[in-house]
Amino acid sequence: QVLLVESGGGVVQPGGSLRLSCVASGLTFSGYHMGWFRQAPGKDRDLVADITWSGSTKSYVDSVKGRFTISRDNSKNTVYLQMNSLRPEDTAVYSCAAAPDIRKLWRYWGQGTQVTVSS
Repeated sequence: QVLLVESGGGVVQPGGSLRLSCVASGLTFSGYHMGWFRQAPGKDRDLVADITWSGSTKSYVDSVKGRFTISRDNSKNTVYLQMNSLRPEDTAVYSCAAAPDIRKLWRYWGQGTQVTVSS
């Protein structure tokens, strides 16, 4: 059984930082392309950042470029999302996902962790 478990969400003031983690089990983690998605209330789920199996290539949605950093540690079966300079519009449920290759046909999903940016 494949499990993706996110952690690290919470409430933070504008300008603050959070680091999300997603631990994977039940799959060969190093063989998967990983992504972080977010879904705000009443909106679609959007891809925020993704990273190749080796970590050599990363991509970001324009709204988070320069503020968020995706990384992975294949020895720990974990993908991270470092979020700095957080804004109220970053408030959402953040989920990680795994795809078997770079075509990003996301196969496995985590349950998500809530991030709230509010003063």
